[in-house]
Amino acid sequence: ILMVDEKGKNMKCLTFFLMLPETVKNRSKKSSKKGNSSSSSNSKLPPVCYEIITLKTKKKKMAADIFPRKKPANTNTTAVQQYHQQNLNNNNTIPAPNWQGLYPTIRERNAVMFNNDLMADVHFVVGPPGGTQRLPGHKYVLAVGSSVFHAMFYGELAEDKDEIRIPDVEPAAFLAMLKYIYCDEIDLAADTVLATLYAAKKYIVPHLARACVNFLETSLSAKNACVLLSQSCLFEEPDLTQRCWEVIDAQAELALKSEGFCDIDFQTLESILRRETLNAKEIVVFEAALNWAEVECQRQELTATIENKRKVLGKALYLIRIPAMALDDFANGAAQSGILTLNETNDIFLWYTAAKKPELQFVSKPRKGLVPQRCHRFQSCAYRSNQWRYRGRCDSIQFAVDKRVFIAGFGLYGSSCGSAEYSAKIELKRQGVILGQNLSKYFSDGSSNTFPVWFEYPVQIEPDTFYTASVILDGNELSYFGQEGMTEVQCGKVTVQFQCSSDSTNGTGVQGGQIPELIFYT
Repeated sequence: ILMVDEKGKNMKCLTFFLMLPETVKNRSKKSSKKGNSSSSSNSKLPPVCYEIITLKTKKKKMAADIFPRKKPANTNTTAVQQYHQQNLNNNNTIPAPNWQGLYPTIRERNAVMFNNDLMADVHFVVGPPGGTQRLPGHKYVLAVGSSVFHAMFYGELAEDKDEIRIPDVEPAAFLAMLKYIYCDEIDLAADTVLATLYAAKKYIVPHLARACVNFLETSLSAKNACVLLSQSCLFEEPDLTQRCWEVIDAQAELALKSEGFCDIDFQTLESILRRETLNAKEIVVFEAALNWAEVECQRQELTATIENKRKVLGKALYLIRIPAMALDDFANGAAQSGILTLNETNDIFLWYTAAKKPELQFVSKPRKGLVPQRCHRFQSCAYRSNQWRYRGRCDSIQFAVDKRVFIAGFGLYGSSCGSAEYSAKIELKRQGVILGQNLSKYFSDGSSNTFPVWFEYPVQIEPDTFYTASVILDGNELSYFGQEGMTEVQCGKVTVQFQCSSDSTNGTGVQGGQIPELIFYT
């Protein structure tokens, strides 16, 4: 009886001689004729029948569990490395007759076929004309990994082609998708992740597509948010779209000044210009639109004249809230740009100065922007005659959040001895790297209120990582300081944790000191 498990692995072999009645009768006759027959002669008789019994095990094990990976001998190590190196090149073949024995699992053996001509029954010519690459494939493996490939090779309308042209996918992105299908490995890079997402969407490989989106979300910043917004709408990824809007709203001026803003399509441009929660000055929005128009003229092979810039902007120009600009910004910027007609310029000047305002095609209502939130970490404050004094020393605290936020500035205590002015150098670091800093002054009125000091641009803060907030104050007067500090504060939907910083040399810590507030956008 051959006892095997559900995977066909030999568990135990028990040998029985199951004698049929006729066989027993014949053997008895032979024994009576030859009394000196030995047991050894009987043992040579083959078994008449056998049965295979499947044993159900309590826990199913994969091949990798049954054969844990060990360091092979030196000869095998060299061979495996050689095959892996060959696997990186196109049209490679495996000369060794027993290469299968080098890999204990089906996953590893299957991975050997990645980008390999051995047993390939289809080839793909991938990429646009002039930049194509011929890649081998195996229909069965591809069909198992993608419903599109299954329909292509085994569906009712399948075509028996040895070579398939794919001009709309980049070779590097197609290889990344094949590597996932063959090797169950996700290998993404910043310069090819969008193309890989396109390939994963086209061939319906959802897990790879999700990995691409996760990669994009973790690498999202003001520099690439506008481009990713455009792509996320194209790929119908609402979660990524929402993340892009969060970055664009909070870091609007950085996003609008980025090179990626000029690469967006017209529809995305309109959606950004229409955005009510953009946290930016309107003159910055205006200048960004003109920069986009100049690049769009180049894309349409037009001379970048004032007329052509206005032509490519079209009705999107009226989404810029020029009447909501500061008068100085309009007079020194938009009014002298040449993009406005003479009548538009006169009407907008009248809008600023006249009691009876003319009708404008431009939106005149200022944007709402974002409302900053304040996380206050002290339960009370106080002042004493000998502290809190500033002599160029650093007050510092570390903090971490559980959701992505954008730190806009700090709330600081002011003078406890009447009105006073302070010079503040604020700084935000992560693992010693400066992410944002600013030098400014603020005036305190002698109350125990906190006074905001802002960074030039909000700083993006990732969750579950400690950052260091620091300030160096310069002022003659003693100030209030916080007491009864909390190690964890719930601020809306964001949880903030605090811990002491080794950079603090002026006494600030979790229990007391300066930097009572973090000011942020969510």
